[in-house]
Amino acid sequence: MWIFGYGSLIFRPSFAYEERRDAWLTGWVRRFWQSSTDHRGVPAAPGRVVTLVPEPGARCWGMAYRIATERVEEVLAHLDYREQNGYERHRVILETREATLLDALVYVAGPSNPHFLGPSPLEEIAAVVRSAHGPSGSNRDYVLRLAEALAEAGEQDAHVMELMRLL
Repeated sequence: MWIFGYGSLIFRPSFAYEERRDAWLTGWVRRFWQSSTDHRGVPAAPGRVVTLVPEPGARCWGMAYRIATERVEEVLAHLDYREQNGYERHRVILETREATLLDALVYVAGPSNPHFLGPSPLEEIAAVVRSAHGPSGSNRDYVLRLAEALAEAGEQDAHVMELMRLL
């Protein structure tokens, strides 16, 4: 089984995996449209984290992790807990650098969940990110670590880069 990470799972997977590969998900973009009251903020001062939003023709880079068969239940239980703030599992097809297709699971927080904030001017998102802090650390660190991972992979994500510039 494969898991696709496009946010903090890129730089902090926190589960055992057998293999890790660069991968792209077609038809989706990464956006800081999800409120975080459990990791990068608290209920009284939520932070902002990424989710995936459908966009025809787009490609979102991330990491695919192959999970050993005997660890699937353990890893999914861990991720279900970690991604509990509005995220749901979805099956997707990923493409790797080698043009291999992978059947994977990804966690997406869609518009029907109570923590989905939707589009906002990046200046407003940046203001939240600058001040938010939660059990997993500062919201600013989340953005910076994601931007660093993208840069190390040679990937461009205008939304993330512009938000980082505003911080």
